[in-house]
Amino acid sequence: MSETLERIRRLVAERRVRLSDHGFERLLKHDIGYEEILLGLDTAIVVEDYPDYVHGPSVLALQYDAAARPLHVLWGLPKETLDIAVIVTAYRPDDRWGRNYMKRLQT
Repeated sequence: MSETLERIRRLVAERRVRLSDHGFERLLKHDIGYEEILLGLDTAIVVEDYPDYVHGPSVLALQYDAAARPLHVLWGLPKETLDIAVIVTAYRPDDRWGRNYMKRLQT
C-alpha cells in the first residue's frame, strides 16, 4: 500500500485539500467534477507511486466518477509541509493506457 495515498486519504477526510491551477484547468477540459474526485478517493488504486519526487511525494491514482468512468488523478503532498493534499492534475485515460488503465502502452 502507498503511504502517500494513505496520507492523502486522511488529509482529504479532514478537508485539507487544494486544487492546483493546472488541476483546475484539466478538470474543466475533461468535464470532471471536483467532488467526484474527492468521493472517488476511497476506492482509488495506485497506478504509479512517486514517494521521492523532488517537489514532494505524489501518486497517480485510478479512480472512477459517479458514472463509473475511469479517471487518473495525480495527487501530491508539498515537500515543505506534507500537510495538505493537492490535486495536481486529472484526466480520463485514453488508448495510451491498457484496458485496465493501470499500465502505459508502448508507443
